[in-house]
Order: sequence, then C-alpha cells, then structure tokens
Amino acid sequence: MFYAFILASLLGVATAPAAPAPISPKLAAPAPFGTIDASKIFGSIYLETDPRRKSYCFAVIYEEPEQAFADVLVYKEDSKLFADKAGVWYFTPTRDFADYALFVTKDRGQADFSIHYTKVRSYAGLQRQ
Repeated sequence: MFYAFILASLLGVATAPAAPAPISPKLAAPAPFGTIDASKIFGSIYLETDPRRKSYCFAVIYEEPEQAFADVLVYKEDSKLFADKAGVWYFTPTRDFADYALFVTKDRGQADFSIHYTKVRSYAGLQRQ
C-alpha cells in the first residue's frame, strides 16, 4: 500500500504541468540592425556621444555632411510643442527630459540611419530614395 502511494505521487508529479518561469524585469532589447523606423522619431531628442552609454540609447545615428546621402532631414525646432512630425526635433540639454536618446557615431557603417540638418522646416522628414 505504501509503495502504491509513492508510485502514484511520483506519477502525479511527473505528469503535472511545469510552473511557468517567473517573469523578471528586463531592459528593452536592442533592435536588430536596420529595423529602426526613423519616421516615428520626433519630439524632444538627446544626442549621446559617450560610447559607454550606447546601450541605453534608442538608435545609433550618423550626422551626414551631404544632404543627398542622408536618410532623414532634421529641422532644429526651438519649441518642444512644435516638434510634432518626423524630422522636426527639439534638442534637450539633459537626457532625462528627452523622448528619445540617440547615440551619434563617427562610423557610418554602425549607424541605423543618417541625418542631415536643414534650415527649412518644410524639408524635414524622410528622404525619398
């Protein structure tokens, strides 16, 4: 009788569904290369240049010297309230008040997309290629 009880309990444990692993809070995983949608980045932006903080940034950008090769034309807005479409960015002096933190790299090959600054607001946005 005792052995039958032990056998039944072992079979019950073996066939019971496993409990799900506890969910641990994680940081957002970096997106694979080329999957950043630059058209959704607008508002207040903080540009990070410290390589040690690169993993905390949303995307990696390259400041293109030529307009023809840039993926996004950026207009520097003076007011955060008017930075409301793609390519219209308000630059914050601190990381804490920014909607997006972007890492600026000197190597074009490491960047998710490239930007070029424009002085005309209506030109801001994605380049058609």
